[in-house]
Amino acid sequence: MQNLNLAPILPEFFLLLMIFLIMMLDIFISDARRGITYGLSVATTAVLAVWYGVNTGDPNSHYLFSNLFVADPMSNLLKSLSCLATALTFVYGRRYLEARQLFRGDFFVLSLFSLLGLTVMISGNSFLTLYLGLELMSLSLYALVALWRTSPRATEAGMKYYVLGALASGFLLYGMSMMYGATGSLELSKVFEVIASGAVNKIVLVFGLVFIVAGLAFKIGAAPFHMWIPDVYDGAPTPVTLLVAAAPKLGAFALLLRLLVEGMLPLAIDWQQMLVILAVLSLVVGNLTAIVQTSLKRMLAYSTISHMGFVLLGMLSGVVDGKSNGVASAYGSAMYYSIIYVLTTLGTFGIVMLLSRRGFEGSELDDLKGLNQRSPWFAFVMLMLMFSLAGVPPMAGFYAKLAVLQAVVNAGMVWLAVVAVLASLIGAFYYLRVVKLMYFDAPTDTEALQSTGSMRVLLSLNGLAMLWFGVLPGSLMEWCLRTIHLTLIS
Repeated sequence: MQNLNLAPILPEFFLLLMIFLIMMLDIFISDARRGITYGLSVATTAVLAVWYGVNTGDPNSHYLFSNLFVADPMSNLLKSLSCLATALTFVYGRRYLEARQLFRGDFFVLSLFSLLGLTVMISGNSFLTLYLGLELMSLSLYALVALWRTSPRATEAGMKYYVLGALASGFLLYGMSMMYGATGSLELSKVFEVIASGAVNKIVLVFGLVFIVAGLAFKIGAAPFHMWIPDVYDGAPTPVTLLVAAAPKLGAFALLLRLLVEGMLPLAIDWQQMLVILAVLSLVVGNLTAIVQTSLKRMLAYSTISHMGFVLLGMLSGVVDGKSNGVASAYGSAMYYSIIYVLTTLGTFGIVMLLSRRGFEGSELDDLKGLNQRSPWFAFVMLMLMFSLAGVPPMAGFYAKLAVLQAVVNAGMVWLAVVAVLASLIGAFYYLRVVKLMYFDAPTDTEALQSTGSMRVLLSLNGLAMLWFGVLPGSLMEWCLRTIHLTLIS
């Protein structure tokens, strides 16, 4: 009751209100008028993206509900981009959903519930809030993956995601319970203080930390806890795959920073060693396995695993000799990498949905053959996206990888930077293979590409953004550094 200013959490209240409104309206409208549900969902996410974006200008951190919830510059930036990613997913996926009778209210309501869970998780300042936000997001995604009830692959993917996700949640919850038992608090700042005091048996803390890191690795899809990603990406409807692949990665970064840095930085020397193993395995397993894939969606799934390795590299580089070092540059580089990866993923799966039509998924690598002959412009957009994922200059992905590698070298782990570069060279092979298929192979599908005008415009801007942030990366990087700095000093 000490602080009744609810302004920082008004966007979450607005989102919850709109979810109820959309849910009720959808009951009374016919399938022919489902565009109303779609329009309200896109408008809601667009308004929230702007709202959170404006709030990013506030340099202060606001704590609410007995410090369970925090609205700080980092959370506002990540939530703004998460809402933008969800809005783009709705626009990109409309025609795909209509062709498969999935253009229904349950898709939009579950997607918005997932977004609500994501925003709560990003602003979590307690083990309890972080876990509740994560579960709200995850439960919505489980249902979305299995939404296409007539597809055996989607049903199978939903079951696998649910079972393995429940296992990961169990790991995370068990680790949090051990931390609570050892420190006597759920609030991250108090957990930090108790651990730093040295009054707790470190064996108990490290034991709990192992479970937390394992749970986090499951959730972000880092090797060797990656087994759910390829099946879920490949089996789920493509718009749902994009919901799983894009915005939650921003939440994953926030979850890593909140738990490992804000809550357990005194144990940094321990979790840093764990992240080194996870990062190396993710880079090697992800890139090597992606080479042999014939499905574009499975290739992108293994690509995701390798990119999560780079995010982990940025996170672990903020610690030198057990102490936080170069916080802004290391954690800022990981945040920048996460944002660029999400923007690139949005465009890449947007191209997959552009290729699809009724009865045709367009998700195999062979479906990209001769795309330059069918649509030179969107072949060029896909080229920019592949170059960004591969880290080819002047695309945004190049600067993102460079920033992370620089942070790794500054932390004194040159060998780790060498491993990351070699893994990236392997990854460049399968990204360039996509370019080869588009420009040098004869098309196997000669149907004209069908899409809405809004999808074409946004997809084009999405591709051009990769070039823009590659040539002029400074503004976004400075934004990331500023928000990280303001968040961690508050």
